[in-house]
Amino acid sequence: MRSLHPMTSQPPAAQFKQAGAPGWTDPDAAEFVGRLQALGSHALVANVEAQALVEQAGGHPLPVIVTDGAIGMSYVAAPHSAYALYPRAELDLVDLGWMRIPAGAAIAAADRLLRSLDINRAVQIDNWLLSTCLHGDWKGEGLAELRQRLAARFPGHYLLIRSVDDWSCPELTAALRGDGWLLLPCRQIWVTDDLERDWAVRKSVKNDGRKLAQSGLVVEDVARLTNADAARVAALYAMLYIAKYSTLNPQYSPRWMQLAVECGLFHLRVARDADGQIMAAVGIVARGGIATNPMMGYDTQRPQSDGLYRIASWLVGDFALRQGLRLHGSAGAGHFKQQRGARSEIDYMAIHAAHLPATRRWPLKGIAAALETLAVPQLKQRML
Repeated sequence: MRSLHPMTSQPPAAQFKQAGAPGWTDPDAAEFVGRLQALGSHALVANVEAQALVEQAGGHPLPVIVTDGAIGMSYVAAPHSAYALYPRAELDLVDLGWMRIPAGAAIAAADRLLRSLDINRAVQIDNWLLSTCLHGDWKGEGLAELRQRLAARFPGHYLLIRSVDDWSCPELTAALRGDGWLLLPCRQIWVTDDLERDWAVRKSVKNDGRKLAQSGLVVEDVARLTNADAARVAALYAMLYIAKYSTLNPQYSPRWMQLAVECGLFHLRVARDADGQIMAAVGIVARGGIATNPMMGYDTQRPQSDGLYRIASWLVGDFALRQGLRLHGSAGAGHFKQQRGARSEIDYMAIHAAHLPATRRWPLKGIAAALETLAVPQLKQRML
């Protein structure tokens, strides 16, 4: 694993502590799935109930998550939650003005239709139970053979691949289109092409770095997560993503945090106070020349003037810059990310249903068309 080397982005007064010369490698799919099988998904992610297996595609080992239709799980394992329950929850957080009533009606219609299609009965390929599943060096090799194999083994399930877009995985996206998969628009995501050019030079980024330098916090790249630290990281994550945002976000346990570090699912960076207490933590996935942070947490009970969200975000950008990676900023906090050099793209969920009855297949085409016609232009308008 490659160690992190100082670069000009590091604030001069900040302290960095490295444990075991951490860096990044591709996560181990077999170990990840083995842990899920041994402990059970529910013990690791409280709002996910699924089976897990490893499949090969063109020499790439891929984790496959199989769900049997339950409603109400986290969107990382339930497309119904991604397209109905989560948007419904967001209606209470966003001021849409006169659009609120038609948006609510559209979400209610999508809710009913997706339930009738049993959309959560699905086989989800290369799904790491993260908000963003980077696909690394898999460019779609062996896709058709994998599709045929899984459709034969699970004849009543949809086949899904999340986090598909023309920015992070253009070859895979093209392969999916060529193999007849339907691409449903899913999210507006924020991406940074060149951290040195687009991120490090920003005044807001330099201010974030100064905030860290003035905080007295010590940044540590964690190679081994103790039980106490795992509990703290899980609690910080829950303060932000579960308590503040939505219970439909994955509800990770302390054991999940340890699994993620041990099997290389993500690289963990934390910021500790003078007593050694973790005040902010980020889990960074790095695959195929791209970094993303599907896990972030900080002590939301601290005053906003402490700038812990800014510090946590800076830790992600700093990692990507040091490693020479592009940055996939996932969804949300668009204005904050734009100020730090990000631009917008559209993220898709790929679905294959040719092996299913027409009654479960054809309505998806209507949903995809409606999303492209109504949702995508709205999202693109927000990009400007």
